[in-house]
Amino acid sequence: MARIKIPQPSQYTFTTSLVVRITDINYGGHAGNDAILSMIHEARMRFLTHHGYSELDIAGVGMIMGDVAIEFKGELFYGETVNMHVTAGEFSRVGFDIFYKFEKETEGKTQTVVLAKTGMVCFNYSERKVVSVPESVVSKLMAIP
Repeated sequence: MARIKIPQPSQYTFTTSLVVRITDINYGGHAGNDAILSMIHEARMRFLTHHGYSELDIAGVGMIMGDVAIEFKGELFYGETVNMHVTAGEFSRVGFDIFYKFEKETEGKTQTVVLAKTGMVCFNYSERKVVSVPESVVSKLMAIP
């Protein structure tokens, strides 16, 4: 069976962390796929906020998620801290990708538990149409801290 392989950027420009909540845990005793997607959304919002943006306003335009891909590499359990690394790339005229790498520390070793990518499309919500990525967004989101 073919598996999704998400090419990863050489470096990430933003890192944040969160603790896995009991509501993130499914019947298998680990974080469910729906919880992982919610964590991806949270990581994206923190990344955008760090740059002074929101999903409804990145330099005057909104964004809408066109697609998402997730590679599950390991499990997350209740109470664990997940370090969420985020960066933007693959810019086109109307959108770009946001890449995510989630890691946790286990017995002194870093373990990658999730690799993901969301395809973000610039969108004018009042006109309900796709618009171009503002030029200032590319340099700002790609900036290395």
